[in-house]
Amino acid sequence: MQFLSFFKTLIGKIIIVELKNDLALKGILHSVDQYLNIKLNDMTVVDPEKYPHLVAVKNCFIRGSVVRYIQLPAKDVDTQLLQDSTRRAAQSESKR
Repeated sequence: MQFLSFFKTLIGKIIIVELKNDLALKGILHSVDQYLNIKLNDMTVVDPEKYPHLVAVKNCFIRGSVVRYIQLPAKDVDTQLLQDSTRRAAQSESKR
């Protein structure tokens, strides 16, 4: 659940999602769910010459199981929040 909470803080930010089939999509994160399915708005294809048939697509839903990487803008990542969350999770696991 740490990832879900983290990605919810990035809603409205521009991200790049690389899929397992090497397709990379850039867009504004609209929503994310517990399966890390992602909805992007104002989407563009990173390599439009390779995927010209996707140039007209502006919004998309991406199933979480096909995502390879998600690139985030460094300025939007709250590393302190991530470290604190990881620390709390590790402490709660050690108490069990």
